[in-house]
Amino acid sequence: MAKIKLTKNELKRQKDALKRFERYLPTLMLKKQQLQMVIRQVEAEAREKRRDRDSVYTELNEWIAVFGEEAGVEGKIRMRELVTSDGNIAGVDIPVFEKIVFDVESYNFMKTPLWVDKGIDAVRSIIGLDAELQVLEVQQQRLNEELQITTQRVNLFEKVKIPETREHIRRIRIYLGDQQTAAVVRGKIAKKNLVQEEIA
Repeated sequence: MAKIKLTKNELKRQKDALKRFERYLPTLMLKKQQLQMVIRQVEAEAREKRRDRDSVYTELNEWIAVFGEEAGVEGKIRMRELVTSDGNIAGVDIPVFEKIVFDVESYNFMKTPLWVDKGIDAVRSIIGLDAELQVLEVQQQRLNEELQITTQRVNLFEKVKIPETREHIRRIRIYLGDQQTAAVVRGKIAKKNLVQEEIA
């Protein structure tokens, strides 16, 4: 425990600190709850995107071998840009998925198989879902880091700072009370001595 001065000024300083800690703690707890709720939402959204991606894979599984044919999808589509915007949740800057820009190589509709269009759509869908999952993972990572910091702060205030400050206040009050009692006793002794001197 830190060494404190046993004075009225220190008592006031400790009381002010306690008020600050007790005022700040509910805000931190609210932020912690909000972060936990948003993390659960991001995790649920990521699970949904994985399910969507898996269903696209399952749907394509029957004819995916066709992609390997001569006039297949390979090389016809490429992701040019992943567009994200900046979001803020409980003071945490996170990327928010906006869209993906693709480059689709032009091809001769007469010479390519009919399934190439569906294949390009499927690849576009899979790449899009993978990109959304990457953005969600970054969101989750940043939110988890902030949750850890916020939890540490809540614990610091709840388990260390507030009890420590209360103990300081208690010790200062006891000391000041003892000093006041001693001053009263000294005053009574001095008064008694004055009275005895006047009598003698």
